[in-house]
Amino acid sequence: MTTIWGLNPVVEALRGGRVRRLRVGPRGDRRVDDAIAAAKAQGIAIERVDVQTLDRAARGGAHQGIVADVETTRDYDVAELVRLAAPAAALLVVLDGIEDPHNVGAILRTADAAGAHGVVRQARHAAALDGVVAKASAGAIAYVRIATVVNIARALEELAAAGVWTVGLAGEALERYDTIDLTVPTALVFGSEGTGLRRLVRERCDRLVSIPMSGAVGSLNVSVAAGVTLFEAARQRWVARGKSGS
Repeated sequence: MTTIWGLNPVVEALRGGRVRRLRVGPRGDRRVDDAIAAAKAQGIAIERVDVQTLDRAARGGAHQGIVADVETTRDYDVAELVRLAAPAAALLVVLDGIEDPHNVGAILRTADAAGAHGVVRQARHAAALDGVVAKASAGAIAYVRIATVVNIARALEELAAAGVWTVGLAGEALERYDTIDLTVPTALVFGSEGTGLRRLVRERCDRLVSIPMSGAVGSLNVSVAAGVTLFEAARQRWVARGKSGS
């Protein structure tokens, strides 16, 4: 079990049937009332608590008057993510040591919006999939398939063996992200906020690409970079489907 808070994460968890207990504050609004009604329909225990209790449960986060205890999301393995993408060409996201939960949550939200088939993350040196990530993902954590692995470099080898091209984002790479074919089975690999991709991970990538920068700042926030590249992959795939008539 884990604790999540905020209207969007709780509502999405209710839709997914993962909520086991709901705690609500003394004052709510229509959306809170709707969440309570949904919880009652599922036979979920509902507690009225004071704001201080919600503040503690949410660790000071913006809970919007509602907190839920939910079952943790199912953990997939890398092979499952590739297999479950079929018949489409897999589009996956690999997170190499991203520890900021707000960045991880934002990437999960973008991965869901862009139609990615799953996210691969490392068990250590990674943000915990808790309420902060759930809130930052606006509830997308309830839908995105996630594989947690011991070693990212080995996961890239497994993806390569499954026929998935691994594309790492690196600021110094000479090849632009929007000049390569992202309609084939692809895993986009993003490094940590400070140091980028680790050496072994870089070496396992089939190719390295960069996002051209025109301003004085030399790089993008990792969640923004993920959004740019994921939607370029989505754009290419939309165009390809339009041309094929499928």
